[in-house]
Amino acid sequence: MVKQDFTTVTIIGVAIGILAQLVLGNLMPTTPILRVGVVLGCTLFAPFCLLVAYFLGKLVPALYPHTYGGKIGVGVYQFAKFGAVGTLNSLIDLAVLNIAIMLTGVAGGFWYPFIKGFSFFCATTNSFLWNRWWTFGQSQTSKLQTAQFYGIAATGWVINVAVASFVVNGVSIPGGLSANAWANVGALAGIGASFLFNFVGYKFWVFRHSKEQIANSQ
Repeated sequence: MVKQDFTTVTIIGVAIGILAQLVLGNLMPTTPILRVGVVLGCTLFAPFCLLVAYFLGKLVPALYPHTYGGKIGVGVYQFAKFGAVGTLNSLIDLAVLNIAIMLTGVAGGFWYPFIKGFSFFCATTNSFLWNRWWTFGQSQTSKLQTAQFYGIAATGWVINVAVASFVVNGVSIPGGLSANAWANVGALAGIGASFLFNFVGYKFWVFRHSKEQIANSQ
């Protein structure tokens, strides 16, 4: 694991902790101690997870073969980086969604898919920038690659918004949960449904490396 990765994932952890404040503020009463604890916890947890993935990949090479750059164990390490970016995307998605809920008062019904679609678009734009540069290590992007990315993202968007809307509008809210909380539960369900699909599509289609690139990195 290079020092730059450790620094980057720590910055991501801080950003996740800060964005989480917007979500918490719309769901529950908070205290300064809770807010500081969330930021600190995210800041420490993000690099810890990447460190675990790094050593896990080295200890169990049979589970993570030469999937990127010809290096053993980089599969799980790369997936951990994708997971960090994905968590940041999720918090952007949730933060924008909760801001929209606070501004419009819409937490379900006909308009929910529209505000959920907008929040997903914001998260997807962030995903493209971070995954291109950090997760899959590509400094330049062609028009074709950009189109491929948004093709995968569009499919992920359908999965994400469809699942979220089904949960929010098609499933009865459990007792004790507010409409705002249930809107976030639906959003999390949508994020989970599209996460693995996006990783596979980005890794093996959008940001795949040619045989020449892999050979040169060995």
